[in-house]
Amino acid sequence: MAIKILNDKCKGCSLCVKACPFDALKLENKLAVVDEGKCTNCNACISKCKFDAIEAAPEAEKVDLSAYKHIWVFAEQRNGKLMNVALELIGEGYRLAKEISDDTQVCAVLVGDGIDHLADECFAYGAEKVYMIQDPLLKNYTTDAYTKVLKQAIDEYKPEIVLYGATHIGRDLAPRIAARCNTGLTADCTRLDVKVSSYIEYAEKNTTLDTSSLDPNDPSTGIKQTRPAFGGNLMATIICPRTRPQMSTVRPGVMQKREKVEGAKGEVVNVKPEISADDIHIQIVDIVKSAKEMVSLTDADIICSGGRGLGDASGFELIKQFADKVGGVVGSSRAAVDAGWIDHSHQVGQTGTTVKPKIYFACGISGAIQHLAGMQTSDIIVAINKDADAPIFEVADYGIVGDLYKVIPEIIAEWDNAEALYDAANK
Repeated sequence: MAIKILNDKCKGCSLCVKACPFDALKLENKLAVVDEGKCTNCNACISKCKFDAIEAAPEAEKVDLSAYKHIWVFAEQRNGKLMNVALELIGEGYRLAKEISDDTQVCAVLVGDGIDHLADECFAYGAEKVYMIQDPLLKNYTTDAYTKVLKQAIDEYKPEIVLYGATHIGRDLAPRIAARCNTGLTADCTRLDVKVSSYIEYAEKNTTLDTSSLDPNDPSTGIKQTRPAFGGNLMATIICPRTRPQMSTVRPGVMQKREKVEGAKGEVVNVKPEISADDIHIQIVDIVKSAKEMVSLTDADIICSGGRGLGDASGFELIKQFADKVGGVVGSSRAAVDAGWIDHSHQVGQTGTTVKPKIYFACGISGAIQHLAGMQTSDIIVAINKDADAPIFEVADYGIVGDLYKVIPEIIAEWDNAEALYDAANK
């Protein structure tokens, strides 16, 4: 609820209107009026009112933070196969769990039907416990069904942190569960940290936060969630101090998988979902897989990307030839996709796919910050551009200033020579 204006005390002085940083107050008929859609309960107006005409919003019911333990990872699977981002998040969850406390566990949550075999893979990549939610109605993803059963599990077991991959499914599912749990969600995180001291310090300085239930000596008090903001021009660090679970979506390719430990074991908890066909308001009649060429940017070791510098769509024929030669896949900048030169499935960047290949070739890409946000963690970045001042060279490990239509054929020729020498040496 928003703040409340006491009309019998309000004098229409407009001091509160000027003090509001969110433009949530205005004067109507010489009285202050609150726009509840804009009011954030920052209470900046209360201290400015000289007539005690503004009441703070009633306090929300306090959440017992100590009742929530452990880190959950929504281990997204499709057709009985784990998505790579699930394994990355299990690795990140394992790291966070060990920083929080020795008693904190990283737990994978598997939802579907006939997916018992996936538990061992979760254990191999660091999960210490697997919650198995299975039912024939969960075989294929539907928003209604997955939201209901995950909310039931969260209510019963009370995880402190829940992580989702920022896939099509994760982006659809996470906000719905967060809304039903009355908690926050930070989308597209690029970094997660356990920083208790700075968290407490921030909470104590922010007068709008209720810190009475926060224990500075409790390492499970909070995490810092960092994500790009304002088109990637700055990084915002977000906390969730008063509600649980803390929820984040993380883009594929951002976090690091742990080394696989074959034969690792853990505890499997079978959760019986309470769900019926009446809970699902859509019906999947058929699943038709597209016949077009599919590209897996997140799993590629080498990516050859083209941008506006290609000149037109025909330039991707050279990029495809380049990628085939070096054993990579074709990527692109947003400019090339917007121009209609290539399908969106190839787009790398903040509004496309975040990637972390061993080698990233940026061909004719200037290096807008949105593109850099999606590929700058690549092991090796090779930039080819005619503009020596292009921003892409600031993050490149190797830069070639020149016409890509001359440079790439030279690289292909040298690659052929190297292969010939290698074959001759191994005969």
